[in-house]
Amino acid sequence: MTETLSYDILIVGSGLAGLRAAITAASKNKNLKIAVLSKVQVMRSHSVSAEGGTAAVLYENEGDNIESHIYDTIKGSDFLADQDVAEKLVNWIPSEIIQLDRWGMPWSRRDNGRIDQRKFGGYSFPRATYAQDKVGFYEMQTLYDTCLKYDNIFFFNEWFCTSILHEGNTFQGFTCIEMKNGNFVKVVAPSGIICTGGAGRIYSFSTYAYSSTPDGLDMAYRAGMALKDMEFVQFHPTGILPSGILITEGARGEGGYLINSEGERFMKNYAGEKLELAPRDVVSRSMITEIQAGRGFKHVTGADCLKLDLTHLGAERIKEKLAGIREIGIKFSGIDVIDEPIEVRPVCHYMMGGIHSNVDGATEFDGLWVAGEASCNSTHGANRLGANSTSECLVWGAITGELAANHALSKKNSIPSTDDHQFLMEEKRIYDGIFRGRGDSNPYEIRKNLTDTMDEKSYVYRNENDLIEGLKRIRSLKSLSWKHVDDQAKEYNTNFINVMEIDSMMRVAEIVLMGAINRRESRGAHARIDYPNRDDNNFLKHTLAYHNSDGEPRMEWHPVVFTRYAPVERKY
Repeated sequence: MTETLSYDILIVGSGLAGLRAAITAASKNKNLKIAVLSKVQVMRSHSVSAEGGTAAVLYENEGDNIESHIYDTIKGSDFLADQDVAEKLVNWIPSEIIQLDRWGMPWSRRDNGRIDQRKFGGYSFPRATYAQDKVGFYEMQTLYDTCLKYDNIFFFNEWFCTSILHEGNTFQGFTCIEMKNGNFVKVVAPSGIICTGGAGRIYSFSTYAYSSTPDGLDMAYRAGMALKDMEFVQFHPTGILPSGILITEGARGEGGYLINSEGERFMKNYAGEKLELAPRDVVSRSMITEIQAGRGFKHVTGADCLKLDLTHLGAERIKEKLAGIREIGIKFSGIDVIDEPIEVRPVCHYMMGGIHSNVDGATEFDGLWVAGEASCNSTHGANRLGANSTSECLVWGAITGELAANHALSKKNSIPSTDDHQFLMEEKRIYDGIFRGRGDSNPYEIRKNLTDTMDEKSYVYRNENDLIEGLKRIRSLKSLSWKHVDDQAKEYNTNFINVMEIDSMMRVAEIVLMGAINRRESRGAHARIDYPNRDDNNFLKHTLAYHNSDGEPRMEWHPVVFTRYAPVERKY
C-alpha cells in the first residue's frame, strides 16, 4: 500500500531560498499547509557556509544607486544575464535586507548603528551587506527562527526526494525516502518549489558541502525540464589547500592581497583598476596564468598555488571582521592569517546554470517553481558577482513562495489525482536498479574518478580535446557496474543515498561537459584556450539540455533577454 502525504505546498530544500519561500507562503494564508523536505537537518543546509555578504543598494544618499548595481550584474555576467531578471533582483533585494533586520538578523554595523557594507569583486560601490564573515549562517538562523513562529510550516528533515510526480506538464508531487526508516513515500500538493542548491560536488576540489549533489537538478531533468547554461561553473579564487574550504571574497574586500612567488601583487597586471576585486572569473584566470608562468608556490601536497596576504590588515581588524576565516586557516591549513599569508587556489564554488525558469522562477511545469542556486532564471549569465547569490536566494524565495501560495489557494479544494504508475516506475528504478543491483565496481571509487575528471578536464581553462576526453571518461564510468548497495539496512542507509547521488552526478557532469564542448567561445567563467574570444554573433544565447530516451542530453539554444544594455568589451 503506497503511503501518501498531502500538503498545499511542497518545498524541497531547506537553505536560504527554501526557508524564505516557506515564510512567504505561510504568511499568505494560515490555512495553507507547507511541507519543507530536506535530506539534511535544516541548519546543515549548505547556505550556512556563505561567508562574505549579500549585495544590495542601501545608501543612495552616499553615492550608490540601483542602476549601477544592475549594470555591474549584467557586465559581470559577460552580458549573458537576462536583463529583466537582473533588474528584478536589484530592485527587490534592499527590502529583503531590511526585512531580515526586522526579524533579528545581526548585521555588522557602523559606529553610528547603521548597517555596514563592504567592497566585493566587480561592484562600483561597497554594497556587500555582511555579518562579520558568517552571513549565511546568521541569515539561515534568522529565517529558521522566523519559520518556527508559523504553525503551518512542517519540516521533514532527512527526507531524500528522488523524483517529480506529474501529469503531462502539471506538477503533482514528489517521491521520497524517509531516511530514518527507509520508507518510500508519495508526497502530493498542487504547488511545489525546488530549492536544492547547486551541483558543485561534481568536482573534487570544491567549497561545497558533501551533501551538495545535483539531486534536484536531476529530478527536473529526468521529468522532462531543461537544465540551462550548465557549462558555466564559477571557480572562486581563494580555496585553501588541500580541503578547498572557502576563504571569503570579504578577505579581499577588507584589503587582502594576492601575491606570487616573487612577492608581487600580480593582479595589477590583469585588472589595473579593480585589482583583487575584479570579478571572480577574471581573478581565477589571472591566478592560473601566474601559476602556468612559473610564479606559483608548491603546497606540501604537490599542488600549485598562490598566497593570500592579510597580515597588513592587523590583528584587531582580522579578529573583528574575519574571525571565521582566521579560525578556518588555523584549523584546516595550520596558518594564522594574522602572522603569515595563506596558500590558495581557484576552487569550484558555484553553478551559474540550473533548472530553466523565467523571471518569476516558474519552471516548464505548471505549479512548480525553482529558487536559489538550483534555478537558472539567468540572473548571473556567464559569471556571478559575489554576494549576488544570497540576494538571489532571498528574492526568489520570496517571489516563488508568493506565487506557489496563490496557486495552492486557487486549487485549495482539489487534491492532485495521482495514479501509482509513476510511483511504481520510480520504485523500480531506485530499488531494482540501484538498491538490489549487483556489480564489481566500487561506487565511491567511481565518484572519485568522476570528480577528479571534472577537476582535470573542465577547470578554469578548457579546450576541446580535454572536454571530449572528459566526456568519454564520464560515459565510460557510467557504463561500469557500480549501481549496487552493499549496506542492505532500511534505517539511515547512507550508502543507498550516496549511490543515488552518484547517479545524478553522472548525468549532470555529462551536461556540463557537452555544454562546454558546444560553446566554442570564451565568455565569463567558461574560458576556452582554443576559442579565446567572446563570440556574440554565434553564442550570445543560453544553452538548454533536455533528457533523451537514449540517455544522452538533447542540446538546444534559448535567447537572452535584453532591456537596456548592449554588449560591450568587458574590462576591469
